[in-house]
Amino acid sequence: MTSVSRTAGSTIDPVPELRTRWATTVAAARGTRRPTAPGGAPAPDPAPYADNLLSRWSEPQRRYHNVAHLAAVLDRIDELAEHADDLPVVQLAAWFHDAVYRPDRSENEERSAALAERALPELGVGAARTAEVARLVRLTVTHDPAPDDPDGEVLCDADLAVLAGSPDAYAAYAASVRDEYAFVPDADFAAGRSAVLRQLLALPRLFRTPQGYDRWEHLARRNLATELDLLSGGG
Repeated sequence: MTSVSRTAGSTIDPVPELRTRWATTVAAARGTRRPTAPGGAPAPDPAPYADNLLSRWSEPQRRYHNVAHLAAVLDRIDELAEHADDLPVVQLAAWFHDAVYRPDRSENEERSAALAERALPELGVGAARTAEVARLVRLTVTHDPAPDDPDGEVLCDADLAVLAGSPDAYAAYAASVRDEYAFVPDADFAAGRSAVLRQLLALPRLFRTPQGYDRWEHLARRNLATELDLLSGGG
């Protein structure tokens, strides 16, 4: 990975660009000049939905899963766009994949997918694309897409790309994750985080797209192994 343009500590405000990107993505996902909501009414302006989502991504409990992370995932999706079957669907899944996030709860992905299932039909996005967005959001529980799932591969690769940062960038990422779990005692956090790292390292490939694998696989595995070693008392 040559660089990470957006990190948890970035001073660049991504919100104005995100608002523009949201409107463009919704328009592409609607796929019609006259989108309608359920019941046949004209589909609403997507801007208030962006406001709602960005408010969610800006909640105070978030140290890593915030608007900077959302912007970074969308940037990585742009880099992998040629691999996607339905790019607007992947982009919408990025917007929703951590829209509901409470570090003390385990159903975040399911609640985020349910949010997409409610909001997207209101916005005039068709049933098939809505269902696909929700499926992709739920896939981020495991980050283990099937070989015949290019859209899942793009989303999961983009979400995991942070693992391939420079040593300093990865350390900032790991610290921000720890901050989100500040309520967890050190020993319990180390045990839980180590289990997550081992699960990731056990995957045959962290990155499933050819571009993602070539750019990020080696660096990500090195970073994960280093963090695991530190958590085990080896550093």
